[in-house]
Amino acid sequence: MRLSATTEPGRLRLIGASLAVLVVAFGAVTAWQITARATAADHVVHHSAPLSADAAEIYRSLADADATVAGGFLLGGDEPQAVSDRYQRDISTAARLITQAAASSDGSGAAGAQLASLNQQLPYYVQQVATAQSDNRQGLPLGGAYLSYADQRMQMKGGLLAAADELYRIETDRLNRDYADAEALPWAAWVLGAAALAALVWAQRRHYRRTNRVFNHGMLAASAACAVVLVWLVAGHTVARARLSDSYAHGAESMQVLNNARIAMLQARGNENLTLVARGSGDAYDVGFTADMRRLAGADPAGVGGQLAQALALADDSAGRDPVNAAVKSVQIWRGRHTAARASDNGGDYTTAVAQVIGGKDSSGKAVTATTGQCFDKVDADLDRAVAQEQREFRQAADQGRGALSLLPAGAALLAVLAAAGAALGIGRRLSEYR
Repeated sequence: MRLSATTEPGRLRLIGASLAVLVVAFGAVTAWQITARATAADHVVHHSAPLSADAAEIYRSLADADATVAGGFLLGGDEPQAVSDRYQRDISTAARLITQAAASSDGSGAAGAQLASLNQQLPYYVQQVATAQSDNRQGLPLGGAYLSYADQRMQMKGGLLAAADELYRIETDRLNRDYADAEALPWAAWVLGAAALAALVWAQRRHYRRTNRVFNHGMLAASAACAVVLVWLVAGHTVARARLSDSYAHGAESMQVLNNARIAMLQARGNENLTLVARGSGDAYDVGFTADMRRLAGADPAGVGGQLAQALALADDSAGRDPVNAAVKSVQIWRGRHTAARASDNGGDYTTAVAQVIGGKDSSGKAVTATTGQCFDKVDADLDRAVAQEQREFRQAADQGRGALSLLPAGAALLAVLAAAGAALGIGRRLSEYR
């Protein structure tokens, strides 16, 4: 190489080879880095985001089943068919999503451990609930004990809700990692692109100074191809990063906050029902209700705080804010009705307290039409609409971000090959003058 560099033809061959290697390296690194980011963006849309949503739905279904069965238990005897159907639907949904998540977890040890725990504990919970309901239909006080055992399996450390919550955390962490991978800046490709373009400009300037020829068609085409790839790389990744960031800020993050709000809401409803099931010994459940409401909507019963305030702050349009505002109003009414029910229970009027929570007739035989259960159902429906809206915004923005990267790897590789060929032809044209 040292000897060949002593002559102009030798130097031209070295320059041509160096340019070809640099341009091909630029194309290869661009294709590799953008493929990795496109794969991560695809995982966001089709894998980690759906798994995170499924984990949240598993928690919601289990918590709703627990609250529903406690509410049905208060009715005594045979619970209404609507209550039974809702409980069965929740259990079926949880079982289906647990199986679905196990098939899609990609062998994750942490997620697999929580799914195994859910699979192991769910049948025992269902069995204890069935026993409690059977005893309750027969008027046996032992039914309350079995329901308490079932609730402990649901609520205890390492229980069903704890496993579902940990699964949700694991899948949400995976979603955040996929976002970070998809939005990572392709520094290596940028540096190589700038270096390749600078080397081509230097080679053409050298050619001009030695020959007084302004243009070398081959190297000019190579420079144009490199410039196109570099601009495409910067613009495509910038657009993808912006849309993915938007999908997180106004989609994934909003859904996480709304899911946390639904968790607090469901726990509050379960504690409210179990306070009455405990019949005078449910102070711990009532304390839990207050804490859950504080997490959901803040400490002020007439104000907006907690998870609902965060959801309002993240909503970027009326379609996202309206259902959350409706949920806030329903929570405020719920708190007022709950206070009235607790006053009835603490005053010894258990029948009226039950009617104020789940409906029915009070101790005077008058039908109670305004219940906390109605508020709970309204909040649940409002938050479900809010989650659906944020899901649509997430999917639209994430798809746009993923689409901005879809053609770039193949395009960069093709243009790099063409640029290398152009550089080689340009140098070859100059070499031909020495033959």
